[in-house]
Amino acid sequence: LETSMGNITLEFMADKAPEHVRNFLRLAQAGVLNLMAFHRVAKGFVIQTGYLPSRSEPLSEAQQRLVRSLQPEFNDTTHVKGTVSMARGDNPASADTSFFIVLGPSPVLDGKYTAFARVVDGLSVVEALEKVPVNGEAPQTRIDVRRVIVGRR
Repeated sequence: LETSMGNITLEFMADKAPEHVRNFLRLAQAGVLNLMAFHRVAKGFVIQTGYLPSRSEPLSEAQQRLVRSLQPEFNDTTHVKGTVSMARGDNPASADTSFFIVLGPSPVLDGKYTAFARVVDGLSVVEALEKVPVNGEAPQTRIDVRRVIVGRR
């Protein structure tokens, strides 16, 4: 994740959530996850980004066709600092583009949100994001996710 505050590298857990990983990579390669912002900073809990409500430009028709709701893939991954999970509404099958990075132990999320990746580099950027000034949980200044680049380590 190339952000306005630095880069965050994720390692995917395809063995735990294969459809979520596949979907995330597909959206990233199509540019759907570019030009978003971290729109939620819940200190001590999570930082969150996603296409709605934070993307600075509309999606093309081809990109819109890639956005779909996912069936949950709850797994035994514990939500600890650096865990990446899909955000969703009340319906467990409503995750689409929004995801969050956990800022500390959050067992309340275990088995209820699909963990699909973990931060392997850039945890200092995550920690800096947690410290930005907020109004409620909204950052006072925009924190861009400029690009999501897919590569191999």
